[in-house]
Amino acid sequence: MRAQQASPPPSGLRKVVAASMAGTVAEWYEFLLYSASSALVFGALFFPRSGQPLDGVINALLIYAVGFVARPLGGIVFGHFGDRLGRKKLLQLSLLLVGAATFAIGCVPAFASIGYWAPMILVLLRFVQGFALGGEWGGAVLLVGEHSPDRSRAFWSSWPQAGLPIGNLVATVVLLGLSGALSPEQFLSWGWRTAFWASAVIVLIGYYIRTQVEEAPIFLESLEKAQARANERTSIIEVVRQYPRGVLVAMGARVGENILYQVVVTFSITYLALRVGSSTTDILLLLVFAHLAHMMLVPLFGHLADRWGRRPVFLAGSVAMIGWGFAGFPLMDTGSPVLIVLALVLGVAVHGLMYAPQPAMMAELFPTRMRYAGVSLGYQTTSIFAGSLAPFITATLLKSFGSSIPIALYLAVAAIISTIAVVATRETKGMSLSALDSPVESPGAGAGCGVPASTKPGEAG
Repeated sequence: MRAQQASPPPSGLRKVVAASMAGTVAEWYEFLLYSASSALVFGALFFPRSGQPLDGVINALLIYAVGFVARPLGGIVFGHFGDRLGRKKLLQLSLLLVGAATFAIGCVPAFASIGYWAPMILVLLRFVQGFALGGEWGGAVLLVGEHSPDRSRAFWSSWPQAGLPIGNLVATVVLLGLSGALSPEQFLSWGWRTAFWASAVIVLIGYYIRTQVEEAPIFLESLEKAQARANERTSIIEVVRQYPRGVLVAMGARVGENILYQVVVTFSITYLALRVGSSTTDILLLLVFAHLAHMMLVPLFGHLADRWGRRPVFLAGSVAMIGWGFAGFPLMDTGSPVLIVLALVLGVAVHGLMYAPQPAMMAELFPTRMRYAGVSLGYQTTSIFAGSLAPFITATLLKSFGSSIPIALYLAVAAIISTIAVVATRETKGMSLSALDSPVESPGAGAGCGVPASTKPGEAG
């Protein structure tokens, strides 16, 4: 029997998508501000001068990594309570937390004023940012995915993913406007702080929109069943025990995608500024084109993942990533704005192929009662050793070897890991989320990457 998932009418689904995107746009706006400021401002402002420009940047990128280390903890905590209290409540809390931390970053005095207290405060605020974002992603994509029809889940759940380039685009435009309107001294002194303070407006708008949606019927049904079970295990313990392969697949798939994005969007700012000699205004302007391309490509690739399958689309990206570093950095080295934009657009296109199918692919690995915990654990844990360290590792490789070849090799290894992980999983296109909650499911069913033994991918829904 094919289990069909109830879904809201198109207008209701679009409302859910808007609510999810409102938060992801706000939170990725704030994360891009920090990553860009690490390369443009923080290295000079919050650390003692050493005479070597890369030293301050590397120190700032290490603090940038703190946010990624905090994300798995946030994923575990938000996933645990999100599977019990609801996706909506936890999403509202995560948005307020990251907004408060971002506003506070704009208030931190410079090293010249308070010494080493400045980087220490940054570490604390960055940890809060990462903790909140760790709970944001899983809740946002599941709110959409659990409302979506089985046949178009990848397309609809890719829209919260598009919040990443949209948020980054808004942040880049804000920084570009400030850097263009102010002198370098004014921008370094107080201009960058304005961008962080402006996040409060975006957060309040996003919070209001999120109050206007309801939980998915499939989640409410699962919650009732869970409350009826007297000996319900905590979701984190259960997901690791019953679905270890699903968690490992989610982690492996995340490695290449996470590293590539941090290199293309974060490290490229450092590379273009220090290696190519591009100005801050030029770098930000070139990134605008990349963010626009990324924003348009992610939903397109989500649509293709519904037509062709999650695995073919993802694997196209992970295989292409193996070669991007060997082509992208030489294009940047030319100093030609057209070729730099080409390198960046190719980078975000390759990333989009992996990023767009992820929400549907990961949601289809776990049953509803532990889905928030499962996708958050698999997705966010990877950030500790992947995206968190990628800008630091690449900056260190550039400083040590003075060449982009080691960086390209680093990207290729990460891509191979993700390729192997996705090759090892099953295709889940068209799977019914209700089928994963079927009573015939038994412990250990998730050993097949979240697919109950009685349901073959593509047959349900």
